[in-house]
Amino acid sequence: MGKGQGSIIGENIETRWSWRVNGGGKHEMFVITGALIPGTLVLALQSSSQSSGFALFLPLILIMVIFYFLMILPAQRRQKKVAEMLKSLKNGDKVITNGGIYGTIVGLEPDSVQLRIAEQVKIKVSRSAISGLQPESKEIGKSA
Repeated sequence: MGKGQGSIIGENIETRWSWRVNGGGKHEMFVITGALIPGTLVLALQSSSQSSGFALFLPLILIMVIFYFLMILPAQRRQKKVAEMLKSLKNGDKVITNGGIYGTIVGLEPDSVQLRIAEQVKIKVSRSAISGLQPESKEIGKSA
């Protein structure tokens, strides 16, 4: 079996070749020809491919920014408002629970609230179960 390889470098073209003889007496030869690219041209091609890579990610980045301003930021603001409201609860506040129960706060604990929902009926609920304060109802005055 024989093997050989080499390369020929001409003006801006490089040819590499290798050959071998298989066990069955067949000869195989591989030739690879390529153009030599000057160093400055390589750098220019790399920089242009990097800018096009950034251009490919630009729509994705734009979508992420829009998603942040339309979805995440309003949710964070809402969450801050609810946390602030839960911290400022006091006895006598009229609240609504997540289950739709209307009540008045009669007792406060660090992680729960005691609500009066009717005369002589009190329930204990988690602070996180309070969805908000009851809206102020306007009473219509009777005309005499």
